[in-house]
Amino acid sequence: MTRVAEIETASGPIDAAIRVPGSKSITIRAMACAAMAQGRSHIYGALASQDTDAMARALDGFGVNADTASEPWAIDGLGRHLRAPKQPVDVGESGLTSRVAMVMATLADGGDTTIEGQGRLNERPIRGLVEALVAQGVSITTSGGFLPVTIGGQSGLWGGSIEVDCSASSQYATALLLGAPMASRSSEMKLTGLRGSSGYLDVTVDVMEAFGAQVAPTITGFDIASIRYQPTDFVVDPDASAAVYPMVAAAITGGRVELDGLRATSRQPDVGIAKVLGRMGCRIHDGATGLVVDARGIELQPIDIDLSGSPDGALAVAIACLFAEGESVLKGLFSLRHKESDRLVALSTEIARLGGDVKVDEDSLRIAPSPLHQGVVEPHGDHRIAMSLALVGLATPGVRVAHPDVVKKTWPGFWTALTDMAS
Repeated sequence: MTRVAEIETASGPIDAAIRVPGSKSITIRAMACAAMAQGRSHIYGALASQDTDAMARALDGFGVNADTASEPWAIDGLGRHLRAPKQPVDVGESGLTSRVAMVMATLADGGDTTIEGQGRLNERPIRGLVEALVAQGVSITTSGGFLPVTIGGQSGLWGGSIEVDCSASSQYATALLLGAPMASRSSEMKLTGLRGSSGYLDVTVDVMEAFGAQVAPTITGFDIASIRYQPTDFVVDPDASAAVYPMVAAAITGGRVELDGLRATSRQPDVGIAKVLGRMGCRIHDGATGLVVDARGIELQPIDIDLSGSPDGALAVAIACLFAEGESVLKGLFSLRHKESDRLVALSTEIARLGGDVKVDEDSLRIAPSPLHQGVVEPHGDHRIAMSLALVGLATPGVRVAHPDVVKKTWPGFWTALTDMAS
């Protein structure tokens, strides 16, 4: 029998203070830097989830001891002396882990590294990263241009001129940036085709610099010095991508939420969703402990906006638009076609089950408010689809989400947090 989570309708406007878990994106980047540093690093506030478990498995395969069972996490980095895994590295459904592991595999001594994924990850594009690695002399065998891949170790990247086509994903650039300080010589990285979520590269550089890397932005990309990572104590910020759900929960219930530890100055792209909700009428400001979204006494206004810079958060914004006073258009969502699901199709299909009116127009969503009703929705194996659809249930009785365990990919405690906000 299929498990379902029945969403508790909010008893009134939400009034909550919540600390969302640590950033998945930052946790995985910090784990990679710590593994390539020579010595022990500590990571405070790291996210424990399926995706970070996948990264821990990758580090274990490379011979890196990562103690993720206590706070803080302790990682004993091996510098340039990673070992080739004896068994294929299973990265689950973590796209970021797969791409970072592909670059780390170039440092692995003693043979080839095979990286394999699960579910839709084996259908997600990697061509831009593969081409950049091949140009660096790396031996790669793909499965028709997709995972699984086998990569030969060669003491890291060569460095020098590195060009990467990021039209499909900025994660290609992130993976290469993370590996560049370990290259034989300094690197001049040129990014082509970059669209949308370039803000994640700022996050990458911030983490690298915290571990001692020297990175300078250029007109076309980055210059990265061949200076090895240093072990450090690193603190992971709260996850802005997780924070969008309580933000929108406050917006659609006419309530208020304060996000402990998250500030408007965060470099995480999805913190910008607060400004989007501000354009819809919410009041946004820093409170005593973190960012505040206050929707008390307002009517949500429709919006026409390009969200290519915050594609993950766009799903939750789409839910907010269901409760606005007119039709909204969310544009620039091309990258959502190649995630754990085709998120544009998945979201529009499931919102229709609840009576919503959402149309997909190439890389845009057109959302018209309409009466919503109870129903069971399917997350399509996608954690962000599940969490976004669950928000509808805060304001619409009888909404249930099938396969609720899918949220363990990035926020294992999501259902408890949602119930606490609704109570």
